Amino acid sequence: MATRPVQISVFGKTDVGRTRDHNEDTFLVADLTRGVSSLQPEIRQHEVGRRGSLLVVADGMGGAAAGEVASHMASEVIFGHLTTVWVEDTDTSPQRFAYRLREAVELANNRINSHAKEHPDVRGMGTTATVAGVLGSDLYLAQVGDSRAYIVRNGVTTQITKDQSLMQRLVDAGELTEEEAEQSERKNIILQALGPDPRVKVDLTWQPLCRGDLLLLCSDGLSGQVKKEEIGELAGQVSDLSELCSRLISLANERGGPDNITAVAARFTGEGLEEPPTNGGSVGHQVYPLIEEESTTEPVPVYTGSPAPEPIRTRSGRPRWVTYAGLALLAISAILLLLLGTR
Repeated sequence: MATRPVQISVFGKTDVGRTRDHNEDTFLVADLTRGVSSLQPEIRQHEVGRRGSLLVVADGMGGAAAGEVASHMASEVIFGHLTTVWVEDTDTSPQRFAYRLREAVELANNRINSHAKEHPDVRGMGTTATVAGVLGSDLYLAQVGDSRAYIVRNGVTTQITKDQSLMQRLVDAGELTEEEAEQSERKNIILQALGPDPRVKVDLTWQPLCRGDLLLLCSDGLSGQVKKEEIGELAGQVSDLSELCSRLISLANERGGPDNITAVAARFTGEGLEEPPTNGGSVGHQVYPLIEEESTTEPVPVYTGSPAPEPIRTRSGRPRWVTYAGLALLAISAILLLLLGTR
């Protein structure tokens, strides 16, 4: 962990889009060291403290207000767990931070799933979650669903999360190109989300940060309409993060705004970060080598308190076309058979 200071400048915005009647996205920006979640000036630009910083984008689904409930619950549980359990942890190592980050997302899944079982009117609700934790000079990501994280370095934009989606599965299998997947009518079918099932597999990754890196977290209302190259181009033109988020959202709306749109942008500077190599260095989806035995070394405390401070959001949208587990696997099999049959 870096001992020299790392500065983070951050801002976030969300928009209902052009076709939805309410907004089911939620985002959260927090300084975990002080336990503060807001967009006040002291959070919009702060030094990454001993307990790190937290950024969350959650895209809810489920109809009526269920998606809004799910995304809000995910953000508050993740923030609440980290500010009551992680901040009291005597082990402040990167391993422990990554472990607590994943644990917080798993706990959010459990809470949403239990809430849906207890309240039939929101049964089936769920949410994606892209959770970024910054500790020292490193970025850790806990991912469920298809909201995304990008890094812009030296003008080049790289996606550092991997969608848990049907299309991504077909891309990984070599059956589709990324360009074909982006154009598919089935691109919104995700394989898992927080809430629908009692257990969830969290994709835990990491990325060493460099001075000047720009991190963008976004819901698919943005990534589905704005190409990653356009994100990098705008980031190079606009230094103010509030304006950058607004410009990105406006661009998505100009192209139809078919979904809720959320963008959280963070820029990293300070003596605790190295200058980026001229070739950009190793940027991409990198699985974090978490030591699994850690989860059995001691009883795991969990956040059981009241809701955390209100995440920054607007009122929420209608459900997206989502297929989980068994239905998604059936869809994969059907499409693979179709593709093989046409060759």
